[in-house]
Amino acid sequence: MHVDVEEALRLFDERRALIVEAVDRAGGDIFGAAGDSIMALFGNPIVALRVVLQFQAAVLEANSKAPRHHGMPFRAGISSGPVVIRDDGVFGDTVNIAARVQEFSPHGGVALTETVHSQLQQQFDLPFTDLGPFQLKNIAVPVRVFISSSGTNAVPAMLMRGRQSPTLTAEVDLPALTVLPFQNLTGDPRLAYLCDGIADDILTGVANTRSVPVISRDSSFQFREPSLTTATIGHLLGARYVVTGTVSGDDRRLSLNASLADSSNSRVIWAGRFERDFEELLRLQRELGGEIVSRLENEFERVEQIRTFQVPPEALSAWQMLRRGRWHMRRRSSEDTAKAYEYFRQAYDEDANSSAALNELAWWHLWKAWLNFADTDELKIVAGYARRAALMDSLDARSYCYLGFVEILEARPHSAVDLFHQAIDINPSYSLALTGLGSARGLLLQTRDAIHNLKEAIRLSPFEPYLFHNLGELAAAHTIDQNWPAAIEAADRSLSLAPNYFYASYLRAGALARSERFAEAQQEAKLFRTRHPGFERRWIEWIPFKDRSVNEGMIENFQLAGE
Repeated sequence: MHVDVEEALRLFDERRALIVEAVDRAGGDIFGAAGDSIMALFGNPIVALRVVLQFQAAVLEANSKAPRHHGMPFRAGISSGPVVIRDDGVFGDTVNIAARVQEFSPHGGVALTETVHSQLQQQFDLPFTDLGPFQLKNIAVPVRVFISSSGTNAVPAMLMRGRQSPTLTAEVDLPALTVLPFQNLTGDPRLAYLCDGIADDILTGVANTRSVPVISRDSSFQFREPSLTTATIGHLLGARYVVTGTVSGDDRRLSLNASLADSSNSRVIWAGRFERDFEELLRLQRELGGEIVSRLENEFERVEQIRTFQVPPEALSAWQMLRRGRWHMRRRSSEDTAKAYEYFRQAYDEDANSSAALNELAWWHLWKAWLNFADTDELKIVAGYARRAALMDSLDARSYCYLGFVEILEARPHSAVDLFHQAIDINPSYSLALTGLGSARGLLLQTRDAIHNLKEAIRLSPFEPYLFHNLGELAAAHTIDQNWPAAIEAADRSLSLAPNYFYASYLRAGALARSERFAEAQQEAKLFRTRHPGFERRWIEWIPFKDRSVNEGMIENFQLAGE
């Protein structure tokens, strides 16, 4: 449709005519046509299925004669039961169930309710796959769904084998994620490797975040052709979240579209579009893979945190407790951080060897230590939890990242660099580790590398809840370089996210003074003193720069702003 509206409508009208003709021949009544959906009423499900097989065969033949990418497949769903027929339409749960069930159908196939399947399985020589029960929207009781590919190879043989009864449930304890092969829409078969490479990078990257179980490539890459719905694939693989994408364009410029959908309701949670020049193919794969991983992790985390509020507190699992705790941590208020600790501690009490619970407790105490200017006792607790977490899961990047921040707060930025590199080696898209690496390099006065790391972290996670800290570190690096306009810009962005962040305000006042914007500098300094009446010079003196003259320079900058 987005390429050629007129051609898309012409193709749809042709295929719709084939469907209408089959329905009319069988004496069915069409009602409620809207957009690309068609509803029809029949006297019994046997006639309905016969009509589906007829029009699917006709549509398949029409698609086979169409140019590449001009095929227009249809799904079909059948339910049976009582309906209410009025002049203005046909109503009832049977109608609603048919509409929901068709979403599970493969392209060119059909999906049946259990009632319909029990009536038809002896009447037609068709293989059906039992997907199990689903809780459909606005339907009171779960509906069991059966699908048939009607001659297409929609369901991989490995998944069909032995599936006479469902082996997966509609809900699993942990909400797994699957990454499907990206579709090559360029028309150039040589770029198939790029599509698979991007999907591989995303799959590996998400797995390395340790935030969600990931379905293996061997299983997810069986769904190379997009003939099944998100709901069906998610159910067959036992995955709540499904990542899909396409690569399109020409020999000058490529576009990549990626999306994350919730298979339980087929809703798209996040979608992104990225464009790069053709010559940037290798960079496209490497950088976009990492960027998409970061976006996916944030959106997955956000949705799962919200989902926990649908569960009574006393019924939360340990995994859900951690999600609820993280939600409170993102709010950053004293009350919320206290609630976050309660949830983290409850999860830890359920499983003291859980690396996830240990890492969340390490992060909680790290936050507290940072607010209290490197409180020694808190840092010991952080190190204890992080080291235990690393023992439980040596490939969880968070443990090394938190230990890196401990090294920074204990004035050992050289050691911190090594730990942040370990975290990034495990998870290249871990924006917090890149922020930490930028901070450590800034303290070592390696400002060029520091600015690069900090900006890379922002690119990977532009909506990171702790972005204000990253921008404060960026303002500090620019201050060291005496790049006052850049320091002011970074401080402005930091304060727009966290107006009470003292470091960004302090640096902004000094940078304004050095830019000879004295009126603005004095106003910022006055605002700073109002917001931070307990400020002490040692807050700046404490920062472990390699050269202590940097601390003195920052203090002088602020004093100039206050004159």
